[in-house]
Amino acid sequence: MGETGFRFAEEKDCSLILSFIRGLAEYERMSEQVVATEELLKEWIFEKKKAEVIFVCEDGREVGFALFFHNFSTFLGRAGLYLEDLFVLPEYRGKGYGKAVLSKLAQITLERGCGRLEWACLDWNKPSIDFYLSLSAEPMNDWTTYRLTGDTLKRMASGDTIK
Repeated sequence: MGETGFRFAEEKDCSLILSFIRGLAEYERMSEQVVATEELLKEWIFEKKKAEVIFVCEDGREVGFALFFHNFSTFLGRAGLYLEDLFVLPEYRGKGYGKAVLSKLAQITLERGCGRLEWACLDWNKPSIDFYLSLSAEPMNDWTTYRLTGDTLKRMASGDTIK
């Protein structure tokens, strides 16, 4: 591992962010689901400020990224950070960059006075699950994520919830 550094993404990094998103989607076998564009990333990350991105760098080269945003815990009565995506380029895996990113995010969580850092992981992704468990992260086995998208989201918004 070379010299490790971090930097927050800037608007000029939209193409780099998108390349990391596509790399993650390929790893997760979900490439066909990526509809993000540089323009959408610019709008939602930098203009509307709905998410943030940090890069982990080796000797000044971006080798991984994390996209995160604030959520809120009513039980804690304070915000938390939700890690949406963490991706390290394949040739840099196993060198400590994933752990470095999570450590940096934990620092940001505490600096901002947030109560927790959380994320989701695909059930089949055993290497990542094993990695998270090695860090003493706690799986939330009693919780299932639900999602509304596309036509289902539109039907719900219109009040029509019948299939």
